[in-house]
Amino acid sequence: MMQKIFIYIFLLLMLPLSSLAQERKVQNKPYIDYRFLHYGFFVGTHVQDMEFVNNGFVTENGEMWYADIAEYSPGLSVGVLADMRLNNFFSLRLMPTMHFGQNNVLFREQASGEVERQQLKTTYIALPLHVKFASERFNNYRPYITAGVSPMVNLTVKKQKQILVKRFDAMVEVGFGCDFYLPFFKLIPELKFSFSPLNILQKEREDLLDANLLKYTQSLDGVSSKMITLSFYFE
Repeated sequence: MMQKIFIYIFLLLMLPLSSLAQERKVQNKPYIDYRFLHYGFFVGTHVQDMEFVNNGFVTENGEMWYADIAEYSPGLSVGVLADMRLNNFFSLRLMPTMHFGQNNVLFREQASGEVERQQLKTTYIALPLHVKFASERFNNYRPYITAGVSPMVNLTVKKQKQILVKRFDAMVEVGFGCDFYLPFFKLIPELKFSFSPLNILQKEREDLLDANLLKYTQSLDGVSSKMITLSFYFE
């Protein structure tokens, strides 16, 4: 699914370039990319996901629980951008970001089919650091790819629930987009994929007052987070 989305968006971004490949036009903001530093802001939407490592743990009552994501809910992403020019093709980007979203977790007991649900609401403060590689500019378009890392802090970790995740996380990110040079500013749509290599499951649950909730944590060996983000930058 992610690969199909990647291909479709890439083709859409390439359409303006292919249609104008034979025609030169007056360039808007011709010197904006030659600044050593330039700034902007962005807004966007994202979808969070989680990958669970179920271990087949069996309780004293013979129950075996499995966890998965029941449905996806769009979230909000906002932030600011600082771009430092390295040369004609590469730049270094720092993007302090806030992500507001949630994961809808479904727990299902194998034999009875009994279902439990948990909403893991998240408010992430992230500090992505990316390297951007852009192609040659043609008219008022310039496609690019980007990659980097994003350390994150979750401000809304709640206890006394089925599972507890750690407050700190970090993601590896790759994305692509296209610079559109408008008369008064630069508009940049970007699609980004984020994957965490870390296990954010809090296995030790001394916080629990209800011991019956411990079976959900015991049924898991690990949890890792993922995210797809569509952002619109204004520079």
